[in-house]
Amino acid sequence: MASKVVGKKFKWGLDFNTKPRSSNSDIPAPPGYNPSADVVSSKVSNPTDQSHLILKKSWEIALGPIKQFPMNLVIMYMSGNSISIFPIMMVVMMFIRPVKSILATHSTFRVIEGVSATGQKLVFMLGNLVNVGLALYKCHSMGLLPTHASDWLAFVEPQARLEYSGGGISLL
Repeated sequence: MASKVVGKKFKWGLDFNTKPRSSNSDIPAPPGYNPSADVVSSKVSNPTDQSHLILKKSWEIALGPIKQFPMNLVIMYMSGNSISIFPIMMVVMMFIRPVKSILATHSTFRVIEGVSATGQKLVFMLGNLVNVGLALYKCHSMGLLPTHASDWLAFVEPQARLEYSGGGISLL
């Protein structure tokens, strides 16, 4: 009875015991196919390859803040110069993120153990300082930084405006 069940073939069944086609079939190899490429060679990785990869990864980490600078420029431009919650929130985050990154520089480069990464750390810190400078410039353009004596002292008169403009009509 068992031999009858084994010998019976269903229309949905596949027989994996059939012999494969011969490798010398009439179908030509596709363009670009190299039959010698099927040979797998096991290459033992040496430490110089790994040190090269570690160095490459450390430079990726170091250049991260510099790569963020153009996007931060666009975000700061799009947020505007008005004093409202959205631009102030953007400026605060633009200031806090690089400061936190500078304080966490050692832990950021911890994955690169055994390799001296002083140059990468310096580039990382400089990139973050550039982003802090962008946040300070945005604060200055919004008028949030005290730049005149009248901002600090109540008895000093505010600086007089030299020019007024509004709506394309001359007011003077």
